[in-house]
Amino acid sequence: MAVKFYNTLTRKKQVFKPLKPKSVGLYTCGPTVYNYAHIGNLRTYIFEDILRRVLEYSDYKVRHVMNITDIEDKIIRDAKKAKKLIYEFTEPYEKAFYGDLKKLNIKEAYRYPKATAHIPEMIKIISALLKKELAYKADGSIYFDISKFKKYGRLSGLKKRELKAGARVDNDEYAKENAEDFVLWKVKKAGEPWWRAPFGEGRPGWHIECSAMSMKYLGPTFDIHAGAVDLIFPHHENEIAQSEGATGKKFVNYFIEGEHLLVDGEKMSKSLGNVFNLRDIETRGFDPLAFRYLALTAHYRSKLNFTWKSLEAAQNALDNLREVVKNLKTATQHSNILKNVGMLKKRSMGKFTKYINDDLNAPRALALLWEVVKSQKLDNKTKYNLIVDFDKVFGLNLAESKTEKIPSQILELAKDREKYRKEKNFKKSDEIRKKIESLGWLVEDALSGPKLKRK
Repeated sequence: MAVKFYNTLTRKKQVFKPLKPKSVGLYTCGPTVYNYAHIGNLRTYIFEDILRRVLEYSDYKVRHVMNITDIEDKIIRDAKKAKKLIYEFTEPYEKAFYGDLKKLNIKEAYRYPKATAHIPEMIKIISALLKKELAYKADGSIYFDISKFKKYGRLSGLKKRELKAGARVDNDEYAKENAEDFVLWKVKKAGEPWWRAPFGEGRPGWHIECSAMSMKYLGPTFDIHAGAVDLIFPHHENEIAQSEGATGKKFVNYFIEGEHLLVDGEKMSKSLGNVFNLRDIETRGFDPLAFRYLALTAHYRSKLNFTWKSLEAAQNALDNLREVVKNLKTATQHSNILKNVGMLKKRSMGKFTKYINDDLNAPRALALLWEVVKSQKLDNKTKYNLIVDFDKVFGLNLAESKTEKIPSQILELAKDREKYRKEKNFKKSDEIRKKIESLGWLVEDALSGPKLKRK
């Protein structure tokens, strides 16, 4: 079954057709390391990881590049406040970012290029744009002339009348109503990092960084560029203009953008005190993978409303799944007691592929997972194999749910209790049950025998 994505470029779902058979070039915008990645950023990284996993589930080989923005307006501003050199300021946040990815079971990218290590590539692109007269120098800085790029605004839906050609904007981030000639190279300023270039000393603008790094590792034209919706304008729009302007080739075939995360129905902001990161989640006793589970419950193109209550529900669901997998792994029931198991398994796998290949419909695929868990028509081994297979996309590490070692004292007590139960000495068996509970364990009676688990 063909994989389909909603392509922001065409504003419709399209069958994915890679440039090379079974090979995908994927670029995703990584963190600006001036602070910890907040849960809105993390939601985007999870969506991008699901995107990659869906492609790999369909046997595509994915070359994933995710940049690290380590030079930018906010970094310079906050490093000055902290009275630190740029690399001293950014290093702890970059390290924390990699730690977050690991905790969220996000697959490692092929490359994590840093902006500061790719200044020559940026200078080369800017030089090409100047040569083609698509860029110009003003007040020592270099700007892209949006009037010279006829397709400018196509990605974000800007109309020609909304463009302010000739007017200039120096900020890295700005609104659509300020669609002006954007900065490629910022003139050297006292107290700021700078590099030498043929067109003057200075530093790169934010947008040129991603063009340079993506094209270095994926080529002038590649398959997929993913990110959050707030990057459509100006960042992705500007990337297209400067990349295609320099190379004369189409930059990207599919732009795939993930929606915002809200907190208690509102946008995150420092003034509201609702900007949370993974450390906040862990401090409250939640597993980072509970946040990953929560992200799976909303389609990537729908807003996700984060609340502590919804995270608690996600944690409970994840715990239940882990318990299910642990029990299924050691179960002894065989498929010969049920009919048509092979056909039902094939049907479940077909549904799963259909859902994930339809623009990454993770919520529907997750609902199918629970249908498998609750099915009375599938044997335990088949359920286990289906769950493990589905988890190749979900990335919840369900197969790695380790059976906790039960202390010998608890095992002996459970053995004694079962003996008294069989003798119908319920008073004594109940006393032992209470003793087991006082030691932090629960005993549950099942047809297959007693089961022990942590309280």
